[in-house]
Amino acid sequence: MRSLELFAGGGGLGLGLHQAGFHASAVVEWDKWSCDTIRNNKALGFPLVQGWKVVQCDAREFDFHSVGEVELVSGGPPCQPFSLGGKHKAYEDSRDMFPTAVSAVRALEPMAFIFENVKGLTRESFANYFQYICLQLTYPELTKRPNEEWQEHLARLEKRKTAGRQTGLRYNVVTQLLNAADYGIPQVRERVFFVGFRADLGIQWSFPQPTHSLAALAKAQFGTGSYWERHQVTKQDVESQRARLTPRLASLLKSAEAELRPWRTVRDAISNLPDPRSRNARKVLNHVFQDGAKPYPGHTGSPLDLPAKTLKAGDHGVPGGENMIAYADNSYRYFSVRESARLQTFPDNYVFHGSWTETMRQLGNAVPVELARIVGASVAQQLVPLHQRRLEAVRA
Repeated sequence: MRSLELFAGGGGLGLGLHQAGFHASAVVEWDKWSCDTIRNNKALGFPLVQGWKVVQCDAREFDFHSVGEVELVSGGPPCQPFSLGGKHKAYEDSRDMFPTAVSAVRALEPMAFIFENVKGLTRESFANYFQYICLQLTYPELTKRPNEEWQEHLARLEKRKTAGRQTGLRYNVVTQLLNAADYGIPQVRERVFFVGFRADLGIQWSFPQPTHSLAALAKAQFGTGSYWERHQVTKQDVESQRARLTPRLASLLKSAEAELRPWRTVRDAISNLPDPRSRNARKVLNHVFQDGAKPYPGHTGSPLDLPAKTLKAGDHGVPGGENMIAYADNSYRYFSVRESARLQTFPDNYVFHGSWTETMRQLGNAVPVELARIVGASVAQQLVPLHQRRLEAVRA
């Protein structure tokens, strides 16, 4: 099935959706370094991006009709207007690209769309604007008038919804805040997803249920001990970890979620990589040591035996105290680019282009590939039968 990928970044969402069965007719991204990463992987023969047409431009200037008919529109509009680390200007921020996402849906009338953004968008202070985004995606043909304030447009959208009109282009939109760790990604990364299906298709859908849990990790570590055996961790190190979890340990082990699969940890993700300070690290793509890591109050890195804390992009490089490992001996070091890519579930042969700052920005902004695949596969499962019937009708 064909798709259009907007705000593609370094390719995380697009790669996962490709694995789910969607083939991007075009990927649109304004950032040079991100486009260079995708182009470089095409040149190196990385299979998943070979069919991608990379368009480096402002998505607001892209001709949506140039891609032809697509089954899916997807993308992660820039998160800075809503990020906890940003200026929180939302609709007053020129980087708010949700109006562009709605324009793409209106122009192409895809069977479905998938958009992703930061948890900050779900804050109470953005509640009205969050509702505004949802209603625009529900009724993309009811456009904002010239010189109309967004609150006035919201009021018209609300009237359309309460009137119950069923005519025109309409989407059934569902949203959910997903934690990547709950789906086997070795990182605690909470992101809100917007998924919509064209209303005339009559599709019933819900988000995939979590498959992994902290309770199951606690069981593997302090119930059965299988986690420590697998990683050959010493008894002394195990006891130090137990002390950290003791107040919650009993309730975790009794939780029904303990029957899920364990959260994947930093150690799970990177244990078979050499230390980036070693000579063997030169044999691994993007696995270069970056000096200067140190903790700050409230920013103390990621312990080895839990999922990593959320990777951060930062406007001017990696923020202090972020994107680093916190060892049991109170030493710290930054994750290498390759380790960060593991935490975002990128394939090991996918190469990131640019300086450490630029590549870490791409990774900090990315959708975990595996999470994109899981959500995308669930959407594709609904669309494939419809797509096949349409192809059969055309052949007939």
